[in-house]
Amino acid sequence: MKALPRLASWIQVAPVALILVLFFGLPMLVVVAVSFFDYGQGRLYPTFIFDNYLEIFSSSVTLRLYLSSLKFALIVWAVTLFIGFNIAYFLVFHVRTLLWQIGLFLLCTVPFWTSNIIRMISWIPFLGRNGIFNQTFMGFGIVSQPMDFLLFSDFAVVVAYVHLFTLFMVVPIFNSMARIDRSLIEAAYDAGAGRWRILTEIVLPLSKTGIALGSIFVITLVMGDFFVVKVMSGGQSASVVSALSNEIAAIQYPPAAANAMILVAIVTLMVSGILRLVDIRRELTG
Repeated sequence: MKALPRLASWIQVAPVALILVLFFGLPMLVVVAVSFFDYGQGRLYPTFIFDNYLEIFSSSVTLRLYLSSLKFALIVWAVTLFIGFNIAYFLVFHVRTLLWQIGLFLLCTVPFWTSNIIRMISWIPFLGRNGIFNQTFMGFGIVSQPMDFLLFSDFAVVVAYVHLFTLFMVVPIFNSMARIDRSLIEAAYDAGAGRWRILTEIVLPLSKTGIALGSIFVITLVMGDFFVVKVMSGGQSASVVSALSNEIAAIQYPPAAANAMILVAIVTLMVSGILRLVDIRRELTG
């Protein structure tokens, strides 16, 4: 009889486990196997070699691509964290009525009613040499000529990423802040604590679960994207995923698989580092 609850638990988990094995585990094993294959003249040769990995680690160009991807991920993470935290803080602690909170929160989701591609491309006429931003600054006499760094640059890539992914930081932080007991804030005020001390010693620690979840979302999305870099940089910047896409287009599957595995390892280490700082499971269940 004691085995029945355990058997019931395994039966409940079995469908999810089967889906993960079929649609994640097996494809990942195929990618791992192909990463050790040899290739040439559009053909794959099932062998077991480390040449694909050695070429990646010995290539300065590939290493720069990884550094470029990490740079974009860290910059976008920092900017979205700053914006997302402040938006969530305003919605939770400065908007008094629940109806206004819901309304303003839904307003943040309005851009997601359109395609990511459309929202990204909409920055091109805004940031271009003859775009609204440059023309406005020139009209007010702030600058005498168009600012070229606004478009087809790393700046444009970061702007597009922040626009696309800030909501992924707002939502989990908002959920964490909404769970904070207001009596803690009132007690801190009664004890003479200022706003900054309340923010750093109460709000920020109790929001760390949302910050961790939002960070995971943003970092993984940026590290796995290449279309934004390709379009918004005008081909002047690149990322690991864009190089991986070029290798696939050239039917160079083994080096592409090796790049994919290294990228997965890097993202996994970054996510593991975040999870070591914040025990999300304990925070959510506690």
